[in-house]
Amino acid sequence: MPSSRKSRTCARCGCVLSRYNSEEQCAACRRTERVPVVELPTVPTHVWDDAGVRSALDDWDFGQVSRMVRQLVPLRQEDVAALTGLSQSYLSMLECGDRKLTDVARVVQFLSGLGTPVDLVRLPLPGSSRGDGAVSDRSAAALAPAGGTRPATGSVRTVVRKKSDVARTGAANATADDEVGPSLTDPMLDPVEPWTNDRLTLALRAALRSDVSVEEPRSALQFAEPNAGNSAMLSGLTLAAYVHHWGTEETELLRRTVGGARVTQQMCDHLQGTTDQLRMMDAGAGSGSVADMARAHLALVLRALEHGNFDESVGRRLAGVAADTAAQAGWYAFDADRHSAAQAYLLGSLRAAHTAQDARLGAGALSYLAIHAYANDRPRDAIVAAQAGRQQVRGFDVPHLEAVLLTRQARGHALLGEREAVRRALGTAAELCVKGPGKDDPHWIYWMNEGEIHGQTASASLAMGDTAAAVQSFGRAAEGLNPTEQRTRGLFLARAAQAYARAGDLDAACATGGEVVTLAERVQSARLRKHLTDVASDVRAAARRTTRGRSHAGARNLTERIAMLA
Repeated sequence: MPSSRKSRTCARCGCVLSRYNSEEQCAACRRTERVPVVELPTVPTHVWDDAGVRSALDDWDFGQVSRMVRQLVPLRQEDVAALTGLSQSYLSMLECGDRKLTDVARVVQFLSGLGTPVDLVRLPLPGSSRGDGAVSDRSAAALAPAGGTRPATGSVRTVVRKKSDVARTGAANATADDEVGPSLTDPMLDPVEPWTNDRLTLALRAALRSDVSVEEPRSALQFAEPNAGNSAMLSGLTLAAYVHHWGTEETELLRRTVGGARVTQQMCDHLQGTTDQLRMMDAGAGSGSVADMARAHLALVLRALEHGNFDESVGRRLAGVAADTAAQAGWYAFDADRHSAAQAYLLGSLRAAHTAQDARLGAGALSYLAIHAYANDRPRDAIVAAQAGRQQVRGFDVPHLEAVLLTRQARGHALLGEREAVRRALGTAAELCVKGPGKDDPHWIYWMNEGEIHGQTASASLAMGDTAAAVQSFGRAAEGLNPTEQRTRGLFLARAAQAYARAGDLDAACATGGEVVTLAERVQSARLRKHLTDVASDVRAAARRTTRGRSHAGARNLTERIAMLA
């Protein structure tokens, strides 16, 4: 019969002791008198120079980051789990695409564990520092890992130096760190700064400065990444930080009772009425007809916020007007192909919606940020923004607002080729649209109808290469659109012309493209004209494929009209 000593365990480490061992501890623990230290692996610096790793970070594809880092070091999933604090099973699902890492705290935990350089991530990571070397305890608490452990001592903010500091020390002493983080003169670019009323007005003021002309200054977004045209995109991580703080920060009461002219609810009604009128003008005539007026109107609303005399209820209403007006100004800038300014307005709108305590206005700003993201080839960011908007309006009766957000989400999924996700999102959006507007749906979602659903379905189909489905849905969209939405009609028709061209129906493509040119001659929209440039490219390609070198009169006529319009 075996000895009972066989089941004895080490009093220190718990391992099973040998039947011949009569001691209370195993040999290893007797030698060290402590649990042996486990040396964790490290990720060499050369890994972060790999183009694939950098691309995965830009796309916020952390499953791909984990997989590529493991292959390049190499590491096991167990090693990455030990470094990041995430379980091995979770990492396995993350790498297979069955899970998405979107929670800001867990993202920070993952990237910090791998030792990701701060200059590759536009989100505060433990170990980075302020320009003054100070520690932001508030930021550390906000970005602590999910387990509740605060990051190690040191700032959790990206390296930032004030422009005035750089000017004093001289350009010769400036380093790459000077532009790693958002400039403190652009407060809306730093999501972990307090979401106070002063920050709100500074953000709106900075947004107005960034939109002084069509030719945007390079410094409009200090730490954003250059993209097509004059756009500069926040990284997905920074966008996620905005979403996180918008939904979790406490709201500071907005009221001013000393000095300034008295602002009333009736004045807020008039200011909102002007915003609504500009919105209707834009839908019918394009952003070129209203952009300057919108900037002037936002400046007026901002002046009332800064210098008016009002109580708490009027302050919230005024902040709501500012949120709506800034969102519309951002939309007009986006339609005019001024993407940096559009982003600045929309981030300011998000702050104003937070002050107004109106989740619906914030969701509206996020829906525009989603469009801005997928239009600039950042589909994952579009999905994050749309999903965050939906999360914040749960509990409200807003079927049309939720349908809008779902169509934005579907467009992001379409660019990623996620067909099942597209089908689910658009199917749910269609069901919500049929319900009609809910009692809490905002008045600025007046345009949501069946035609919009068909148009977004067609656009998603076109992005996924399903030209036949796109043609069919575009036809339904044209029949169901609100007749006042001339620019939207032009955009959907332009995409329909592209679908016809790609399907080989050159005559239909030219006829539909001709309708768009006629609309574009009346509607002042740089975005619509840019769509026409894409139409011309697809028509020329279709003509080369189908005419075998012979001239096609319709294609030649259409491309000439588009060139003259451009």
